[in-house]
Amino acid sequence: MKKLVLAEKPSVARDIARVLGANIKRNGYMEGDKYIVTWALGHLVTLAEPEDYNKSYKSWNMEDLPMLPSPMKLQVIKGSGKQFQSVKEALNRKDVGEIVIATDAGREGELVARWILEKVGSRKPIKRLWISSVTDKAIKDGFARLRNGKDYENLYASAQARAEADWYVGINATRALTVKYNTPLSCGRVQTPTLQMIATREEEIRSFVPKDYFGIKVEADGITLTWRNPANNDIKTFDRPSRDKAMETMKKGPLKVTSLQKKNKKQYAPALYDLTELQRDANSRFGFSAKETLSIMQGLYENHKVLTYPRTDSRYITRDIVETIPDRIKAISTGSYRDLARPLLKNTIKADKSFVDDKKVSDHHAIIPTEQPVELSLLNDREKKILDLVVKRFLSVLYPPYQYEEITLTGDIEGHEVFAKGRRVLDMGFRKVFAADDDEETQELPDRKVGDVLPVKRIYGTEGKTTPPGRFTEGTLLSAMENPVKYMSTSNQELKGIISDTGGIGTVATRADIIEKLFSSYLIEHRGKEILLTGKGKQLLQLVPQDMKSPDLTARWERRLSEIAEGKLSKDSFMGDIIQYAKKVTKEIKDSQETFRHDNLTRTKCPQCGKFMLEVKTKRGKMYLCQDRECGHKKTISTVTNARCPQCKKKLELRGEGDDRIFACSCGYREKLSQFEERKKKEKDKLGKREVAQYIKKQEKKDDNINNSLADALSKLKL
Repeated sequence: MKKLVLAEKPSVARDIARVLGANIKRNGYMEGDKYIVTWALGHLVTLAEPEDYNKSYKSWNMEDLPMLPSPMKLQVIKGSGKQFQSVKEALNRKDVGEIVIATDAGREGELVARWILEKVGSRKPIKRLWISSVTDKAIKDGFARLRNGKDYENLYASAQARAEADWYVGINATRALTVKYNTPLSCGRVQTPTLQMIATREEEIRSFVPKDYFGIKVEADGITLTWRNPANNDIKTFDRPSRDKAMETMKKGPLKVTSLQKKNKKQYAPALYDLTELQRDANSRFGFSAKETLSIMQGLYENHKVLTYPRTDSRYITRDIVETIPDRIKAISTGSYRDLARPLLKNTIKADKSFVDDKKVSDHHAIIPTEQPVELSLLNDREKKILDLVVKRFLSVLYPPYQYEEITLTGDIEGHEVFAKGRRVLDMGFRKVFAADDDEETQELPDRKVGDVLPVKRIYGTEGKTTPPGRFTEGTLLSAMENPVKYMSTSNQELKGIISDTGGIGTVATRADIIEKLFSSYLIEHRGKEILLTGKGKQLLQLVPQDMKSPDLTARWERRLSEIAEGKLSKDSFMGDIIQYAKKVTKEIKDSQETFRHDNLTRTKCPQCGKFMLEVKTKRGKMYLCQDRECGHKKTISTVTNARCPQCKKKLELRGEGDDRIFACSCGYREKLSQFEERKKKEKDKLGKREVAQYIKKQEKKDDNINNSLADALSKLKL
């Protein structure tokens, strides 16, 4: 009898098949003497749409709500039918006696495989492969210690409960809002609290009242010293007259050194990367969106196999990984990393608790390099940037701490204390890894002793204004989603603890999609790197039931989902409560007296239905969208391209239609499409008419693929 291995993606299946010797290509799977290896395409099966329960549900009508089908059905995802049939045929083969689930190790990966098995109706014995990277060694080791599939039944029940709960609440709330206000409006357990966090930050900024503050600087003997406010030991005061008085007094006397303290200090390397931290750094350094970073990581994990599994929320590795570290160092000993890696290979790697802790690793360990040798020439620029972040973070934790002597010189001028800090490096330690990125500056203090009188060259005042918190960027929004305790409405410490322990709202795997959904639903928009609410987003928060706007809901759900995964709570008990909650939410929306008004209505009429269209801003430009949710006609106004303005180097927008299209820049630069083509030829660029046409077609296709929130809610509800 043969074993059938079910992987989540074709690339992973190919790697597993090669290692297991399944080299014969079949229709949708690979086969060998002992193994058949097949794959999903991410998800092949999902929860059925409302109309699959009742054809009348295809039309959105308030009287049909709430929709509470039970039991819930599964359906094959559109476009995945061919592969599903291949998997089904392989699963049902009489010579297949056992199934090995090899989907991603985690709650959602378990759901991918179990839904396929349930839809097929397979009852064959199950084993589980649980690995964090897809190198040959990891695959071999994983198959040498396959786990019993029954050990993951509760994990599957937890994943199933989460999916069904999001369907009941999200579908019903979304339909109720959309029908009541006759515009595409969607809400969910994760996306709505995320939207509320953006609104809360905006309110903090709006209500912030700046205050002037004042300080004093002293230049003496080549040292710049800072005044310390005697009232509170702060380096500033909000009382200008008292500052001015102190400064006048100080001008009367000399500066006498009253103390000189020297302390040896250590600074340890930052923790290894989890996905959220990596997305945050990539956004702040390179401007990559959360989804872009995840996509690049997937390529480095699946195709190049140089980094471990990206969808992780841990920043530690387990003890069994320690013995593989030398091989991982050798694998990245290339290019500029060679000199950094060489010293580490001369010493024994120790399992330091700062990055090795079995208790702090759940499904997957931190993102680190694999044992697969890195070929930098095969990577594009974006891949190199992400790899560089991970490699340097990995190498840095293996280096000793940065050690320095901190010197604090304190002086007195007419009873007023001033101080200066400097440092002397003793050992660069891990900072050797980041030497090229290190821009820290600290002044050098001359050798002085207590009692010395220093000649004062200058005393001057400083001033500034307190500033409000910054608007969210994708990076900082990810941080807020990961740690949303500040935005919880409850005072229940247990729930706050749960939201912290479970990693916030959403998962490392879904947060990027949630943010993208908020953009594609026109609820938020970019201004530079900053994220702002649209008028539609602001109004939606007025229409959504109050408890759906807080992370508290996720905390309450996660507490019970964890109990299901641990076998302490039945799925049926949880779902019974969810059905009652879905009824409550739907009724609240139905009974609401709120109204919705478009604030982005134009005088341009829809060519299909004749109604005035809305102007919306997407991540790639601007477009017209019909206000009638049932029409849904879209038309691109402008698209942000990768072509750069010859004057200010910003990205150019492509505006207009046909031969009248022009490239335009915010600096005022304008250029016809024909002139653009001519300029490129003169610059000896290979970009000709055909390439420009292909490029424009590609840009337009991207815009056409932007789903409105109504279609998104139906086709790919991510809550």
